Amino acid sequence: MTLTCDHIDELPGVARDLLSQLGQPQVVLVNGEMGAGKTSLIAALCKELGSIDEASSPTFALVNEYQTSVGDPIFHFDLYRIEDETEAYDIGIEEYFSSGHFCFVEWPERITTLLPENCPKVDIKVEAGKRIISLS
Repeated sequence: MTLTCDHIDELPGVARDLLSQLGQPQVVLVNGEMGAGKTSLIAALCKELGSIDEASSPTFALVNEYQTSVGDPIFHFDLYRIEDETEAYDIGIEEYFSSGHFCFVEWPERITTLLPENCPKVDIKVEAGKRIISLS
């Protein structure tokens, strides 16, 4: 599945389309260069999932937890600043991943040996000011 996003106002529709393909809660890897819009897309996904919390980048905390209106957690990881996988292991990342709730992971390449198998991947590429968003 590939979607094009010309403007940030289109993110809610993109998020709905992605979530319809993802279905059940799972670990979702979100890839893209710095400034590609990973956090903005995750914020839109969280909102579509019913988050009552405003999503923001967990760059320094490594993980943010958001609550939905029915009390389900959504976990958002930004692993850009970790030095090695031990840091992720120390925060209990495997427990988050096995929680049965959505886990959106920015910079997943920093923890390749800790990732569950067969995670869906969302790739964001910037081309001529547009975001090309692919799900595989």
